[in-house]
Amino acid sequence: MNALVPLPVLLPLCVTGLKLVIGPRLHRFQRFISLAVLGAVLVLSVLLMVAADRHGPLSVHLGDFAPPVGITLVADRLSGLMLTVSSAVTLLVLVYSLGQGMADRDDQAPVGVFHPAYLILVAGVSCTFLAGDLVNLYVGFEIMLVASFVLLTIGGTATRIRAGSTYVIISLFSSVLFLVAIAMTYAVAGTVNLAQLAGRLQEVPIGVRTLVEAMLLTVFAIKAAVFPLAAWLPDSYPTAPAPVTAVFAGLLTKVGVYSMLRTQTLLFPGPRLGDLLMLAALASMAVGILGAVAQTDLKRVLSFTLISHIGYMVFGIGLAGRGSISGAIVYVAHHITVQTTLFLVAGLIERRDGTTELTRLGGLAKSAPLLAVLFFVPAMNLAGIPPLSGFIGKLGLMRAGVDAGGGWAWALVAGSAATSLLTLYVMAKVWNLAFWRDAPPGAEAEGVVLESAEDDEPGDDEDAEGAGTAGATGGGGASGSGKATGSGSGLPVPAGAVVPAGFLGQSITTTKRLPWPMLAATGVAVALGLSYTALGGPLTTFTQAAATELLARTPYIEAVLGR
Repeated sequence: MNALVPLPVLLPLCVTGLKLVIGPRLHRFQRFISLAVLGAVLVLSVLLMVAADRHGPLSVHLGDFAPPVGITLVADRLSGLMLTVSSAVTLLVLVYSLGQGMADRDDQAPVGVFHPAYLILVAGVSCTFLAGDLVNLYVGFEIMLVASFVLLTIGGTATRIRAGSTYVIISLFSSVLFLVAIAMTYAVAGTVNLAQLAGRLQEVPIGVRTLVEAMLLTVFAIKAAVFPLAAWLPDSYPTAPAPVTAVFAGLLTKVGVYSMLRTQTLLFPGPRLGDLLMLAALASMAVGILGAVAQTDLKRVLSFTLISHIGYMVFGIGLAGRGSISGAIVYVAHHITVQTTLFLVAGLIERRDGTTELTRLGGLAKSAPLLAVLFFVPAMNLAGIPPLSGFIGKLGLMRAGVDAGGGWAWALVAGSAATSLLTLYVMAKVWNLAFWRDAPPGAEAEGVVLESAEDDEPGDDEDAEGAGTAGATGGGGASGSGKATGSGSGLPVPAGAVVPAGFLGQSITTTKRLPWPMLAATGVAVALGLSYTALGGPLTTFTQAAATELLARTPYIEAVLGR
């Protein structure tokens, strides 16, 4: 089984090389091979997770070079679970993007650009989860950064370029800080291998060790969007295409949380900076959820709730106990799935109605009942309504806080409860404005952009699947399929025209269809979130074993260095 450990990284990279050779041609083959490789990565992830649970951590030294010279990849319970959840989510998002691409004829996300960048992103995420040394953890971050910039700026609009530039600048700053931390670590310990550092850092003077710990925490806090290092996120994610926003919001911030979990338990055991982490967790909860309350755009609402709920995970890391670490792991797996699902639903709403601005939405519960269900279930899951998985994770963290006692722990328990109630309020607000009330009069007063399919070149049957005769684009540029007509005078509407409501006495009516692969992928994502509730007992048992393994440290060290 050890030989399987590198494959979640190598498979996407090798297929990316093949795709670059093929180029933008053979769309059908491009789509098939992307689905096949991500399906294979999911199967490998499940195998690694099961093997790590039964036999302990798996490790491989690439090229058979022992530490500290060689590259070490390690799969234990934590990395196996993270790989499995991330692989399932990235596969569903790919199916969603394929449905959108076929309906839009890949105008928004060209196959020749999107697919290679997406597979590189998956390889970077897998590399981060499996990295057995700080240098390859850094390499995984950089692989994700390169792919992320391409995905964020697909379409080349000024808004996306500006948001992508902000994201890259912040990421490069954190990368430079990471390199400095790695150099300091190597200078004081003579290695960057995590298993070796677990022993050698304990012999380093306490002041130097604390400085290295603080620098690494700062780097990972930027990646995870922990307050006050999260200002970049609300302006960067909502501008990207819906599939990109979904996978970024659901997955990429959790890579930073994973890195915090790994280094705090393995390299810096004990709650030395626990109070600082709990302060950051409380601030993230408060600022994030209050920011969400103040927003009127669905994507920005979800972006601020993302910052807020990162606080729950940091809360568990800061307590540094078995129960809190277990609760944090449950919450990471839950939040990856639920947050991704909500952004997928936001993409469907934007495609159908041309906007995610809540003041311009309404009546979706009546006009699109399936869409209402797809939003309502993960929204209640995010709010932590019993017995959903969000409640299971929050309950575990709050019980750990009560057991730990102390001022900060009780403050976090109270903050967690308040944040959960405010999250429920925010989700109820979105439900009331977008789904429950009638559509507000003059919702399209700003006009809609109409595209005519009569000017489209005929494509193959595959590309035409799910495409309508015309689309309305708005918000982040997602287009909806359907037919747009002006009633009254019956005048033709030119392609790309911006038509104000009431133009020449006409009323603009649109009938839009959502492609079935997008709906199917979102539905499966909802079901995946519900499966954590159905499997709550086994999941909690698994995460408790993972927390015990993390805090013991010995199984990881022996798997890498031997007995």
